[in-house]
Amino acid sequence: MKQYTAKTLEKAVEQASLELGVEPDKLEYTLVEEKKGLFSKSVTISVASIEDALEYAQEYLREAIAGLGVEVTSDGYIDEDIIHITLDSPRNPILIGKGGKTLQALNELARLAVSAHFRHRYRILLDVGGYKEDRYDRVARIARREARNVQRSHVDCKLEPMTPDERRIVHNELNGLEHIQTESEGVGDERAVIIKYVD
Repeated sequence: MKQYTAKTLEKAVEQASLELGVEPDKLEYTLVEEKKGLFSKSVTISVASIEDALEYAQEYLREAIAGLGVEVTSDGYIDEDIIHITLDSPRNPILIGKGGKTLQALNELARLAVSAHFRHRYRILLDVGGYKEDRYDRVARIARREARNVQRSHVDCKLEPMTPDERRIVHNELNGLEHIQTESEGVGDERAVIIKYVD
């Protein structure tokens, strides 16, 4: 995180905005200090970037998992304002859990920790040893197959409940297919994608 000091809040935001190449209204910052003296005053703001959030999330996850007695390495990158982190350890199945439940919980934990620390919501996609990538490929294959069945039979199909990122894969995969429309239905863990036939 970088700090900027100026005579007014507007000037500090303008200074950070120019240096970071971010529009002032899109700048995420917190007020660190405001000094008001008899002859001078100054305002200091702290500006966090998505790169700071990525670094913090990786460090947080490594420490949290080490607390469980599991050594882990992490790799991360940013793509379209989404923080992608891949973890790897000799005990990947434990980090994934049954049906990816532990992985999902770790993803939510990292998201909450980053949101609390930076006071900003970042999208985080966590993977362990390529599990999510394999899962996405499988979900996309199933979605395409079921969409072909719906096109032939004109009968709607409800897929199994999925996580938000997996549902997004289905919507993106089937977007633009002739006579096919997708929508999510249900609440919480029971939310699923319905593939519908449309004229």
